Amino acid sequence: MTDLTAQPEGEFRAGFVSFVGRPNVGKSTLTNALVGEKIAITSPKPQTTRRAIRGIAHRPDGQLIIVDTPGIHRPRTLLGERLNALVESTLGDVDVIGFCVPATEKLGPGDRFINDRLEDFPRAKKVAILTKVDEASQSEIIDQLTRLGELREWDAVVPVSALTNEQLDVLSDVLLGLMPVSPPLYDSEDTTDEGEDDRIAELIREAALDGVRDELPHSLAATVDDRVEREPNEDGTPGLLEIYASLYVERDSQKGIVIGKGGSRLRDVGERARHEIEALIGRRVFLSMRVKVLKEWQRDPKALGRLGF
Repeated sequence: MTDLTAQPEGEFRAGFVSFVGRPNVGKSTLTNALVGEKIAITSPKPQTTRRAIRGIAHRPDGQLIIVDTPGIHRPRTLLGERLNALVESTLGDVDVIGFCVPATEKLGPGDRFINDRLEDFPRAKKVAILTKVDEASQSEIIDQLTRLGELREWDAVVPVSALTNEQLDVLSDVLLGLMPVSPPLYDSEDTTDEGEDDRIAELIREAALDGVRDELPHSLAATVDDRVEREPNEDGTPGLLEIYASLYVERDSQKGIVIGKGGSRLRDVGERARHEIEALIGRRVFLSMRVKVLKEWQRDPKALGRLGF
């Protein structure tokens, strides 16, 4: 295991870390906690993260660029294949790979599959991150740490809780200590390189994912189609921002589920998404959403391109 205490003092370090693991092991929550703001949407539904999202965590002694990636899984659609390819291309470029495993679940075939795949990326240092320790007993944590230690010789092993901030400072220290000496890679004000429209579309999808049936999450996609600035207010502050967005599903039956009886569910989705969008951009928003059917878009190359995959 690397002796992180041996790192020279006073040198600025900067580099890229990517968190990998099965879907829903806490990668996006961890990214948001380290950056200090909501960069990646979170949901218990599978395939919530669909892009490589960069969050930038600033420290006096360095910069951590966190690349949040989709969960590695056995693909069943063209979208799934593209998500896996995205993960592989990302991992080939990062300095550190953080393998996330929840403290509350025993290691399974999916974890071992991902651990085996780490051999394909010899350039990156490997850190095991035990997530969700706030939900586990001390004996569960110890048992899981033992199992992780049996998988490989890690550069470091860190148990954390992104929800309670337990050991996040330790993890940050460990990751930064493994990064190369480097000047800052991003401006000090930057927290992500995601475009605002992309972040807004993701917030809409996050709101739509809440409470939908198990078959729907994979089929949901969102886009921002237009933005219209209303006249400034009398006091000179920006007027209302009109945002026109689309939610895509694959079948007519799914469209009905998303809209709900008398449009009740879509109104609820819009209300929750609007609050998140206003918090993101710091101004009042009028949000208009339409639900559209794009047949079998997960398997259609042209449709995937149209939706940005």
